[in-house]
Amino acid sequence: MGTLWRAPAGLHVASAALPDEGELPSLAGATRWLNSEPLTPAGLHGNVVVVDFWTYTCINWQRQLPYLRAWAAKYASQGLVVIGVHTPEFSFEHNRDNVRRAVQETGISYPVATDNDYAVWLAFANHYWPALYFADNQGRIRHHHFGEGGYGQSEMVIQQLLAEAGCDGGTDLVSVDARGLEVPAEWASLRSPENYTGHERTENFASPGGVARGKPHAYAVPARLELNEWALSGDWTMEEEATTLNAASGQIACRFHARDLSLVMGPAELATPVRFSIVLDGRPPGDSHGADVDSTGTGTVGQQRVYQLIRQPGPIADRTLEITFVDPGAQAYCFTFG
Repeated sequence: MGTLWRAPAGLHVASAALPDEGELPSLAGATRWLNSEPLTPAGLHGNVVVVDFWTYTCINWQRQLPYLRAWAAKYASQGLVVIGVHTPEFSFEHNRDNVRRAVQETGISYPVATDNDYAVWLAFANHYWPALYFADNQGRIRHHHFGEGGYGQSEMVIQQLLAEAGCDGGTDLVSVDARGLEVPAEWASLRSPENYTGHERTENFASPGGVARGKPHAYAVPARLELNEWALSGDWTMEEEATTLNAASGQIACRFHARDLSLVMGPAELATPVRFSIVLDGRPPGDSHGADVDSTGTGTVGQQRVYQLIRQPGPIADRTLEITFVDPGAQAYCFTFG
């Protein structure tokens, strides 16, 4: 993940020297800007800048987002500019309407550069979602952070860079009210890693006979799934990126250990929603249902996004989720857990 700068134990970050990690790279490779005219390092000179690499279905970024919104709101008047660089992971995340809707629905008001060609990503030599880069008012990168967490440290870096620029950022840290997908993972009980459903990156696929790559195939769910295994039932086509249901009543099953289970998915035809239902250990989810299903387990796939299927009140144990699609045309991309 790279080397992270950390203040010595017990030392406030503002009392320590931040290294110079080089000049703020060009943003010229952005394919489009939302909430702003195109920005440049020269035009940003005099501002403290936080550049956030994200893609809208990344659950790790979604759990980081409340802090980005809070920092942008709190420190804008003191010269902080937060810039989101949306570099897509999945092909549908290149779609400008999908990105624009995500920006609106998540309440992002700071500038967003869409980076469909990965030009800004490459200019920063970035490798991660999410990734934060902190630049001072002279256009020099002074800190970076990869992944979730470290929010207090990151905010103290912002405060130090604002102080160096002659602004009083204070020492109080923001408090956020995270809800839905933005709620932090319950790390103590999380034993299931992210897993993709396209054949290029999937792991622990348990349907008998394995994957029939790139062609329609009748799959079955085995009698028993081990922890973190998943399987298909029905007529599916598994491509590199996604798995698509060809006929009604197909099923995905997954054995997991986590408070939350979400699935990145969408309809193959955007104008044709796909109905589905879920059961947890063979029963409707009840109080364990996620935001995108009701207590009976009923939901609809209408957009290409993350669908929260399970949020358990506890206790957390090994559980089996089965999702059955009433209609054909569902496309599944990735399981995420929290």
